[in-house]
Amino acid sequence: MKKSILFIAFISFTSLLLGQEYEVGLFIGGSNYVGDIGRTNYIYPNRLAGAAFFKYNKNPRIALRATYSYLPIHGNDADAETDFKVNRNLNFSNTINELAVGMEYNFYEYDLSSVDKTWTPYILFEFAAFNYKYIKSQTSTTSPIENIYANKTSYAVPIGIGYKSKLYGNLAFSIEAKFRYTFEDDLDYSTDKISSLDFGGKGNDWYMFSGFSLIYTFGRPACYTKGL
Repeated sequence: MKKSILFIAFISFTSLLLGQEYEVGLFIGGSNYVGDIGRTNYIYPNRLAGAAFFKYNKNPRIALRATYSYLPIHGNDADAETDFKVNRNLNFSNTINELAVGMEYNFYEYDLSSVDKTWTPYILFEFAAFNYKYIKSQTSTTSPIENIYANKTSYAVPIGIGYKSKLYGNLAFSIEAKFRYTFEDDLDYSTDKISSLDFGGKGNDWYMFSGFSLIYTFGRPACYTKGL
């Protein structure tokens, strides 16, 4: 009896895997941030970044998605629009490692196995956890003063927009821009907890990622259920 149950479970799982469409892809593009240092453009990639993702197409409108992203960020007051920042002349670099899960909603039905449903704009709704370096403290007994760094994990509320289309066979591509609002104000090492690093900004930091994806679709053409 136990073997029969295991056999039925295996067959059911295999049917589910083969009976739906899945996607894996690589994303390459540029990252940037908006905070207390440098420019305040929300789409102004200045560091090469990348990501890998997996998607499960629930139906032609909705895909569930998991993504890992490697996002270097950089800011330089020399590139800022205000004289105050240019004269202050601060700069920084940091690296964000992010895991995000969420939903991709297609404006039009999308199904690579069809003839006429092979492209669509879409919007992303996700929840993200990310890790980065911050300045935990400074030495007070050495000269010059040295920063003591540590790693921190926090959360962001991301949204994104994109466009995807069939390329050839099971291959597709997408163009995408993602925006992350964080609950932190020290991605640029600025903090009001250390007086020498208090740059006066009070708003939380943002980071962004925009670029191009190459996507491979596998599994039999999906038998979608009606509705959501």
